[in-house]
Amino acid sequence: MKKDKKKEIQEEEKKEKLEEIQGEAVEEEIVEDINEEDEVEKLKQEIEKLKNDYARAYADTENLKKRLMAEAEQTRKYRIQSFGKEVLPVIDNLERALKTEVSKEDEGFYKGVEMTYNQLINALKNEGIEEIDCLNKPFDANLHQALMQEKKEGVESGIVIEVLQKGYLLKDRILRPAMVKVSE
Repeated sequence: MKKDKKKEIQEEEKKEKLEEIQGEAVEEEIVEDINEEDEVEKLKQEIEKLKNDYARAYADTENLKKRLMAEAEQTRKYRIQSFGKEVLPVIDNLERALKTEVSKEDEGFYKGVEMTYNQLINALKNEGIEEIDCLNKPFDANLHQALMQEKKEGVESGIVIEVLQKGYLLKDRILRPAMVKVSE
C-alpha cells in the first residue's frame, strides 16, 4: 500500500508537472500568437509604406517624363530661334538695299537681291517666323517698342503711325519687337 500511495503521489506530481508544462506551453503559444500578430501587423504596415513609396516613385517618373516631353516639344518648336535672331539684321539690310534707286544698268543686280530677299522671307515663313503687322494699328506693348510719339491730325492716340524697325514673331513668341512711332 505504501508503494501504491507513492505511485499515486508520483503520478499526481507527474500530472501537476504535466499540467504546469502544458500551461507554460499554452502561455508560450499565446505569446507566440501575439508576437505573430504584431509581426503580421508590422509587415502589413511595411507593405502599405512600400506601396505608397512605389506610387510616389511612379508618379515622379511620370511627371518627369511629361516634363521632358514638353521640353523636347518646346525645343523642336523653337529650334530656329537663335538662327532667326541672327538673320533679322540680314533681312533689314536687304530691305534697305531694295529701297535704293537703281539705274537701268543695275536692274539685274537689283532683281537678284530682290529674289534672294523673297527666298529668305519664304524660308523663314516656312519655319514659323513672320513679320509683326503693326502700321495703323493700336500700340501693343507686348509686340511693339515705342521709340517716339508724335501728334498727327486725324489719328487717334495710341496708334502706330510709323514702323522704324520691323518686328518678328516665331510662332507665338516674340523674336524681336517692332520699333515704332506712336500717335499722341
